[in-house]
Amino acid sequence: MNTTVFIAWRSGGIERGAWSPVARLEYAQGEYRFVYTKGARLLPGFHPFPGMGDLQSVYRSRALFPMLTNRLLSRSRPEYEAWLTWSGFDPKNPPDPLAVLGVTEGIRQTDALEVFPMPVADAQGNYATRFFLHGLRHASAQARERLTGLRAGNVLRVELEDANEYDPHAVAVLDDGVQPLRLGYVPRYLARDVRGLVARNGVQSIDLRVARVNHGAPLQMRLLCTLQTPWPRNFAPCAGAEFQPIAEAAHPVRAAHGA
Repeated sequence: MNTTVFIAWRSGGIERGAWSPVARLEYAQGEYRFVYTKGARLLPGFHPFPGMGDLQSVYRSRALFPMLTNRLLSRSRPEYEAWLTWSGFDPKNPPDPLAVLGVTEGIRQTDALEVFPMPVADAQGNYATRFFLHGLRHASAQARERLTGLRAGNVLRVELEDANEYDPHAVAVLDDGVQPLRLGYVPRYLARDVRGLVARNGVQSIDLRVARVNHGAPLQMRLLCTLQTPWPRNFAPCAGAEFQPIAEAAHPVRAAHGA
């Protein structure tokens, strides 16, 4: 179960602009602890979230902060069980809210905030994660058609797109099938990790597979993937400066509004 997630923001709107993690949220000892990361200072145009105006403070709460609670689908919604199933969870045994947010990314169509998990090693010590395929809104009709024929367990492949004009760190996801076809992309928050893992282990070490094909789901939840690879010695995920917390242990710890 993931107990730490990062919150990312895109400046300049939903479609274009610089992207960076701006905060870190963890759950430990019965409370949520929120801190801004250095990305909040590096990202042009970012402003602190409501009720959390001090970039140098640690905010704590026994309940999940409202800005994230609002990104969890209400149990009263008719599509609630389908939403959990699409994400690979058992609706009869709902997981921790941070685990749900780590897969669904807390995405809304009306803003540029995303939530993603801190990668952790699995029981065998591998780097293991799951994610929804990104980029389907811009995928070709052929790629969307290819999705309909995929099944859980099908092997996919990553390809580094160094010449991508929108993102030099982009990592494409391909289905080789009868002929290779790009389906979409690894999420931005994973791309640099994947590139680091490829550099250490080689591209053939990346075991990428279809976890679920969610026919009828929104495009952002259409294809759930799993990725696994050996965890190299001394490899640190999310290691860039933008991921590092601004607050130090000596800085104020504050109860969030409504906590």
